[in-house]
Amino acid sequence: MAQSYIKRILNAQVYDVARETPLDAAPLLSARLGNQAFLKREDLQPVFSFKCRGAYNKMVNLDEAARAAGVVAASAGNHAQGVALAAAKLGIKATIVMPVTTPLIKVDAVKALGAKVVMHGDSFDEAAVRARALTESEGFTFIHPFDDPDVIAGQGTVAVEMVRQAQQPLDYVFVCCGGGGLLAGMAAYLRYVWPHTRIIGVEPEDAACVQAALAKGRRVTLREVGLFADGCAVAQVGKETFRLIRECVDDVITVSTDEICAAVKDIFEDTRAIAEPAGALAVAGMKKYSAEHDVKGASMAATVSGANTNFDRLRYISERTEIGERREAVLSVTIPERPGAFKAFCHAIGKRNVTEFNYRYETAAEARVFVGLTVTPGDDSLDALQDALREKGYRVLDMTDNETAKLHLRHMVGGRLSEDISDEMVFRVEFPERPGSLLQFLTVLGNEYSISLFHYRNHGAAFGRILVGMQVPEGKRAALRKALNRLGYRFWEETDNPAYREYLGPAEQI
Repeated sequence: MAQSYIKRILNAQVYDVARETPLDAAPLLSARLGNQAFLKREDLQPVFSFKCRGAYNKMVNLDEAARAAGVVAASAGNHAQGVALAAAKLGIKATIVMPVTTPLIKVDAVKALGAKVVMHGDSFDEAAVRARALTESEGFTFIHPFDDPDVIAGQGTVAVEMVRQAQQPLDYVFVCCGGGGLLAGMAAYLRYVWPHTRIIGVEPEDAACVQAALAKGRRVTLREVGLFADGCAVAQVGKETFRLIRECVDDVITVSTDEICAAVKDIFEDTRAIAEPAGALAVAGMKKYSAEHDVKGASMAATVSGANTNFDRLRYISERTEIGERREAVLSVTIPERPGAFKAFCHAIGKRNVTEFNYRYETAAEARVFVGLTVTPGDDSLDALQDALREKGYRVLDMTDNETAKLHLRHMVGGRLSEDISDEMVFRVEFPERPGSLLQFLTVLGNEYSISLFHYRNHGAAFGRILVGMQVPEGKRAALRKALNRLGYRFWEETDNPAYREYLGPAEQI
């Protein structure tokens, strides 16, 4: 019974290494959802994750012989740091087996805490096999990241704090879920103290081991798991955690990578903190559940469970955020290849905020434009725009949910200059970032020049940057430069730039 965990959780020893984290109001998220939203800030722990709670509670209860022999753990990072911190505090030798896919920031943090790191396998489950082998060969005690009563009880102290901090029982609590330790521990306590609160677990779509187990009525092992939310990349839920989840949790939902990225942004906007993907899972679930079930006027909290992410991952997260919020649409549009066609297409789009343009001359008859546009979530303006474009004779494909397009194509549109084109000039142009700037640029150029290359991406800065290629006969080059000067934007000619010559210019230039 879950009630047997109440005493375990209340007696858990965690505060030698952990701190009580705040339950912060999220005003911006609340306004967007139409609910009173709170964030349980486990990203503020000394190791930037809740995992130090369960690890310490397990290790502080080891007998002297086990402490002397040392411990071993398998982890994608956060549990590893929790074990390493607890080991340093208790004077225990620790070995951590980490998947080779673990972000470097987590590997370095574990080493800095004094633990020995062994890199093995591509996932937690492969690392766990190696760690289990070390318990046999070295006599170590295995510290499981989630499927252990002492670990579960330690994680349950997050709920004890939440109950104490909230002014009254919340209507909903959303908890991230990998192997289920945090969800099981929090759910056991919340179900006892707040029996009417709905408890919702949240998993990544590509690592939904709990949802799969619930569907089968038994634990199953996923054939593969996605690694974006590496802190939750688990192929099989724990035996004990699954028992508690089935007893105490109302629902388990999944969220996509784009939805996770959007939640990272939401957390940042309310807290100025950057959560790791797994750390933003519960917030993504809170947003999705509220929308799908039309929940309004409710009180709800979500765990922000970790903030251990490599800085260079932010580039990818930012790229996917607007699509995750359904605030950006990506279209492929075929237009006729003739002078003025590109400007006519921009007129057809109207004064929408353009986030990206990619174009390269293809044939003498037609060209394809890869375009990103800002849209309003929930309205039908995108459908109306596509219909309007088709009525004008354009062929339109919606690429917003096309993974290949979002991951690769948007960065690969282009190619070498066709033999059909001569006298191409290429310019890099910088202009104030505001709606209509692109159209103004094209209007000043007029219909004198046929555009053969165009790339633009909104970077969220004060100035936008484009790379544009145009067919310019020798006798019109001076007039083009005058037109550019008249425009007042900063520009640089890049026709002789080695990058252009190597990858975009005529083959004979190599």
